[in-house]
Amino acid sequence: MQAETVIEVRGLTNRFGANVVHEDLSLDVMRGEVLGVVGASGSGKSVLLRSIVGLMTPSAGQITMLGTDVLGASAADRAAVSARTGVMFQDGALFSALTVRENVAAPMRERLGVDAETRASLADLRISMVGLPPEAGDLFPAALSGGMRKRAGLARALSLDPEILFLDEPTAGLDPISASAFDTLLNSLRKALGLTVFLVTHDLDTLQATCDRVAVLARRRVLVTGTMAQMRAVDDPWVQSYFNGPRAHAALAVAGG
Repeated sequence: MQAETVIEVRGLTNRFGANVVHEDLSLDVMRGEVLGVVGASGSGKSVLLRSIVGLMTPSAGQITMLGTDVLGASAADRAAVSARTGVMFQDGALFSALTVRENVAAPMRERLGVDAETRASLADLRISMVGLPPEAGDLFPAALSGGMRKRAGLARALSLDPEILFLDEPTAGLDPISASAFDTLLNSLRKALGLTVFLVTHDLDTLQATCDRVAVLARRRVLVTGTMAQMRAVDDPWVQSYFNGPRAHAALAVAGG
């Protein structure tokens, strides 16, 4: 049976003045997969993510998510779709004046009609799910290590039990051991919660460890999509240098490929 398409992007164009980042870009994301999005600096990886989740309005194109035309939908319908997604930005993007527990509970306060005690209990559950100790809930972001901030940001992204999880460079700035632990956590959460994951990354180890497919952004569009093995056979200079370079071979060796 053919997999369900949960995100469909067609003819997407993003312009910033004279700078065209995307032009007639198309992409499908299938339910239950981890799709890694890669590309050179300036290729518009984060811009694509922000367009899909509704944080910016593209110049042209159509984006359908979970069956809703998000660009043409009413505010209520867009909010309903947004409630079924979670987003983790680089470094967690936590509110500095709130504790970890308060950060995780913030989306619940906006979307769920539950009391403060219930929100706190649900937040503590999310904090535990991402591998943080119970006492982390009382800490402020400034007291967290980089790896803990990432996990706290992930806990907040999971606050509303999303179907689709968007991750923007989740392992950037982490040491190899912490990055590997995050990859393992992502794999376990994806299986346990049935998540679909849209993962922007430059980390070849993360691509190898977590992704079912990879989408390469180049020349203002999605140049190619496929498995890691398929990427290594693509006849394109940038794709070849990225997926067949020394770092790629090292990542493949670690994965046992």
